[in-house]
Amino acid sequence: MDYTLSELMVATAAREIHDGDVVFVGMRLPLIAYVVAKNTHAPQAVGVFENGVLRSTPARELLFTMSDGPNITGALSCLSMLECMALLQQGRVSLGFLGAAEVDRHGNLNSTEVQDSSGKMVRLPGSGGACDIAALSKRFVALLDHQKFRLPEKVHYITSPGYGPWRDSGRLKEGGPAAVITTKAVLRFSPQGEAYLHSYHPGTTVEDVVANTGWPLEVSPEARETKPPTKQELRVIRNYDPKGFWTK
Repeated sequence: MDYTLSELMVATAAREIHDGDVVFVGMRLPLIAYVVAKNTHAPQAVGVFENGVLRSTPARELLFTMSDGPNITGALSCLSMLECMALLQQGRVSLGFLGAAEVDRHGNLNSTEVQDSSGKMVRLPGSGGACDIAALSKRFVALLDHQKFRLPEKVHYITSPGYGPWRDSGRLKEGGPAAVITTKAVLRFSPQGEAYLHSYHPGTTVEDVVANTGWPLEVSPEARETKPPTKQELRVIRNYDPKGFWTK
């Protein structure tokens, strides 16, 4: 491949951003995905950062934390965290990106506690704003390493809600996971709220993805190889992150 796996995941995540979306961006790969989307197909997307920064244009320099100077310079607005999170409660955030230690077959996320190889429960940092983003954004996308223990049939702890009875009414009915982008594949969700294989990345196979998933993963009849990054997408990624800090 003439691109890295991280570059593939960035390009795939960027395609989840629609023009005009208000996007809860986050850091690492979603940060670059926002830059790619803004420079390709979604020029009207607005980026929201959990520390209160709103941007209608990407920061001119690569960010290592969301409070770096380049993220403040030229920002559309610098709000408080409370005001930023209020955008979720107002229903104004159309897409959120999230990471997690575990994601299960219904798109529930766990970043609170996991079981180690000895069976001992290990505490993790917890939700931060992830539960709010998962519950109140119109849709969310999770990214994680595709390992069987990280894709269990049922997460050890629901930090952030995917699909379940809580989506039957009220504000939570409006949202839910749209996709899970892993290091092997892209999973999407049926109307019943169960994940299925939508595409598998170049260099892997359907069988490999299924074997490394912690439940009998359904495979779409239309499952295909994930589309590689285009030349334009790669150009944007490499111009923004020339040393591959996030994308090597």
